[in-house]
Amino acid sequence: MVKLTMIARITDGLPLAEGLDDGRDLKDADFYKQQAKLLFKNLSKGQHESSRLSIETGPYYFHYIIESRVCYLTMCDRSYPKKLAFQYLEDLKNEFERVNGSQIETAARPYAFIKFDTFIQKTRRLYLDTRTQRNLAKLNDELYEVHQIMTRNVQEVLGVGEKLDREFATVIYVYYVELLHHYVF
Repeated sequence: MVKLTMIARITDGLPLAEGLDDGRDLKDADFYKQQAKLLFKNLSKGQHESSRLSIETGPYYFHYIIESRVCYLTMCDRSYPKKLAFQYLEDLKNEFERVNGSQIETAARPYAFIKFDTFIQKTRRLYLDTRTQRNLAKLNDELYEVHQIMTRNVQEVLGVGEKLDREFATVIYVYYVELLHHYVF
């Protein structure tokens, strides 16, 4: 379940928006918000290795996306699917850029886009239950994409397999099936 959502500019770590309802039911909410702010500060110093990352913090994960010098961060339970967490962040990113994109660089005060909280809360409600038909469809789409990639790779390998003996092609196929199984589960 999504517990906390924050958006910040990474050039200086300035918080731009936050889900105001987020964290009310969360024990130690202030502690985790402080951790998120420290993370933004570190990101503003150029200390980020990836534009998408999950970071373990106690019984939760921070997931973030960085794009156009803005960090979209959420904190979720460990059991919450990463795919849904990142899809949630993508939805926030797309709307935030659409609504506030031209004003991001000129924002001078913390939480300049606090009105974006309405969209954060509405979107958060859509992602609360991982078993809803909408969220299951998103997870199944991802599974289908991975399956298509793996199938295509296996077919390419088996196509080249005319030069290989049958046993080697079978070993490669089993490897890809195990890889697919590991990635999905």
